Amino acid sequence: MKLSPLALAIALTPGLALAQTSSREDALKLSDTLITANRDVQQRSATTVANTVFTRSDIERLQPTSVLDLLQRAPGVQVTQSGGRGSLSSLFIRGTKTAQNVVLVDGQRVADVSTGGHFLEWLSIDQIERVEILRGPRSTLYGADAIGGVIQIFTRRADANQRSGQLRLGYGSNQTWERSANLALANEDTRFSLNASSSDTQGIDRTTHSSAGADGDHDAYRNQGLSVNFSHRLNQNLSLGFSLLEQRGEVEFDNDFDGASPYQDFQVSSQTIYVDANLSDWWNSRVELGHSENRYKTAYDDNNSSRHNYTYRDSVAWLNTLTLNDRNSVLVGTDWLEDQLHSNNTYSQTSRWNRGLFVQHQFHGDRFSTELGARHDKNQQFGGHSTFSGALSWHLNQNNDVILSYAEGFRAPNFQDIYAPPGWGANPNLQPEESKSYELQWRSQLAQDTRLEISFYRSKINNAIVSDSTFTMQNLDRARVNGFEALLQRRLGEWQGSLGLSLIDPRDADTGHTLNRRARRTLSLDVDRQIGTVSVGAGWQAVSSSYDDVDNTRELSGYGLLALRSSWQASDELQLALKVDNLLDKNYSRAQYSIGWPSTYHNYREEGRSALFTVTWTPSL
Repeated sequence: MKLSPLALAIALTPGLALAQTSSREDALKLSDTLITANRDVQQRSATTVANTVFTRSDIERLQPTSVLDLLQRAPGVQVTQSGGRGSLSSLFIRGTKTAQNVVLVDGQRVADVSTGGHFLEWLSIDQIERVEILRGPRSTLYGADAIGGVIQIFTRRADANQRSGQLRLGYGSNQTWERSANLALANEDTRFSLNASSSDTQGIDRTTHSSAGADGDHDAYRNQGLSVNFSHRLNQNLSLGFSLLEQRGEVEFDNDFDGASPYQDFQVSSQTIYVDANLSDWWNSRVELGHSENRYKTAYDDNNSSRHNYTYRDSVAWLNTLTLNDRNSVLVGTDWLEDQLHSNNTYSQTSRWNRGLFVQHQFHGDRFSTELGARHDKNQQFGGHSTFSGALSWHLNQNNDVILSYAEGFRAPNFQDIYAPPGWGANPNLQPEESKSYELQWRSQLAQDTRLEISFYRSKINNAIVSDSTFTMQNLDRARVNGFEALLQRRLGEWQGSLGLSLIDPRDADTGHTLNRRARRTLSLDVDRQIGTVSVGAGWQAVSSSYDDVDNTRELSGYGLLALRSSWQASDELQLALKVDNLLDKNYSRAQYSIGWPSTYHNYREEGRSALFTVTWTPSL
């Protein structure tokens, strides 16, 4: 693992070798707990930020094709891809763009510093234990980029006292193969999990026009993944651990020039070492050291020309939770990040550091609760920047809460915006984007097995970084997003259902245009039933029309997708599963591409009806 001298120095400082109990590992298995919102374990009912949690049992029940497929089940989350599996994706949380959201893997940021992309399309669903989605700003705890929300992905973990292995094999449409293996060993104090996965597909022809070159072929995708998790409790108050995730592979894409068949090699990796201790009855302290990499190389096989961008990020976090009494707690922490970019394009700067100090106080009362947070970041390029947040929760009764909150956020320009080579539109005078968000939530336990959550929110973003008429990046735009979200979850006997609805109005405040590639209305419905050893389910996703361009001249039609799934637990160790996506073979598109000059625009083709059959063997060891 690559760590800078400063990171190693902090890691080896005796006074900071502090650490944890196993409560965090146990919490990763539960649906009613949350870690990301407070950077520590808490009940979901106690947090003030709107959130969605998918556990491993949810993933196995829903059988998502990818991480992107899973995320779109959360209200307020939209994803677009420039074609089929493995193609580059854009993430929108509450109408904010990709670079205005933070994605973490086991606590470590994974993002390309040149563009702000997260490469979620390259993460294997087989490697994931849990996904937590925060909808709304969280810059007071995470610093830059957490304007729209935060997504944290946790890799596979072993249960307490578990000793098992798992082999999974799947085959489906477009010559798709999926393979994975899992080993989990644990006792009371030590847990170890080793996971490997491999998938490949012939893919589809993603373009819809006829031309020369490699546009008429199928675009294959290959992915191999490995994750390792280890944790050990030295005593009741001290524990340590290590986690690793690595994904690598190749994705082919279309090209309009004769004789060239382009492809992209990629690697996404994250490593974390932590030590966590209860220093007293009221003080828990945790140190995390991390390193992440995003590496991709685009090549053309006609002349072996290539372009590569490699991102390296080192991080250190020191988190201290002080439980003052049964009603008051304080979180105090510091973050240190250093980003480096290695590219065969000449950037004016290739590294940048950021330091952050934050504090958050929480009060939990019988009738109301409060949360107040503040953070100050010092950036090598932009100097100091402060953000604040506050929330007030009224506990109307045992089953109903009303939450009013305010939060600030900011985003520092990425390397492409400010350091790119001459002629690429970079502007060294750019300032960070700034946001202010207001939200009103109502959370109600309508019945023992019925939960309703409703949110109204408004966000304003100033100094938005966009390209001007000369294709130079400027702090020109102001954006605002008004939104409504609703989530209804119901369990009735062997039935289980979830309905999510999002209505947003994301606009450029200067032109009045709708922000591109954001649908104003989305709906997600999942219904499942257990019948003895057989599980059956269906999912429906409806997305309204959107615009592909900022001028709102090229409209993308709305669409609805129906999926069916079923599994059969043939024995204690053997499970068979089948899913069919896009059952009605809907022809739809999430994005467009241009050809020639003057440009003509065409829709990217998405995958039609497809099926996947899997066999999973889980022997006890």
